[in-house]
Amino acid sequence: MTLAVTGSTGHLGSIVAAALADLEPRLVVRDPSRAPSIPGTTVAQASYGDLEASRDALTGVDLLFMVSAAESRTRREEHRTFIRAAAEAGVSHLVYTSFSGASADATFTLGRDHHDAEVAIVESGLDHTILRDNFYLDLLPLFADEHGVIRGPADEGRVAGVARADVAAVAVEVLRSPADHLNATYELTGPEALTMAEIAARAGTVLGRDLRFENETEDEAYASRRAAYDAEQWQLDAWVSTYTAIRDGECARLTDDVRRVTGVRPRSLERALLDAPH
Repeated sequence: MTLAVTGSTGHLGSIVAAALADLEPRLVVRDPSRAPSIPGTTVAQASYGDLEASRDALTGVDLLFMVSAAESRTRREEHRTFIRAAAEAGVSHLVYTSFSGASADATFTLGRDHHDAEVAIVESGLDHTILRDNFYLDLLPLFADEHGVIRGPADEGRVAGVARADVAAVAVEVLRSPADHLNATYELTGPEALTMAEIAARAGTVLGRDLRFENETEDEAYASRRAAYDAEQWQLDAWVSTYTAIRDGECARLTDDVRRVTGVRPRSLERALLDAPH
């Protein structure tokens, strides 16, 4: 079985590619000069939005690990183009990193993009495995500004964030035994659902910073981000809805899927931060 891995120039994809080096994966990247140097791997160049290049890069591939595309206005089109390329190239099984609670009307606006990708995968007829990741536990504290303040309209809502290392571990298990996870969907969470205030306090202890959370109204959140960034409306909506999704309880549900797939309990916030590169 020939394996292709996307996203290897990023954190998640690079962990997966390195862990599966013995399978000699093909690394599909936009910029070959940035591809990690992993013995046994080969490199193919393609961007998600380029149908012909993606089809060429995936020809001969049986199993594909597709890390979701970078946030953009054209993300849905890019996803659909790459999924189409996979089907046309003869890929038989696609493993996709989605978002917990992905749906057409998800509060987190980027969760709607993931839902669209999931629909495209099903429509393609490809066998698949969907990894619906909650917000990344080791990244949430990095929302803090230079003063150590995390601001947003999350109120007292809770988030069952998952460590990126645990998502990678699940992906590795699925890619080593894809037949055992055929057409399955996993909701990947950490071991507890925390408020943003709890995350700030506990992460600050680990990171040696004075971190705190300050709640904003939605209007305040939009205003503060418009003042700080020259961003398009879709990006502002994504940033603000990160917090409103937490506030509304859409990210609070805990599952046991990390342990069920890997046999290991998911990392706590503290462990996730200690294990993550900074």
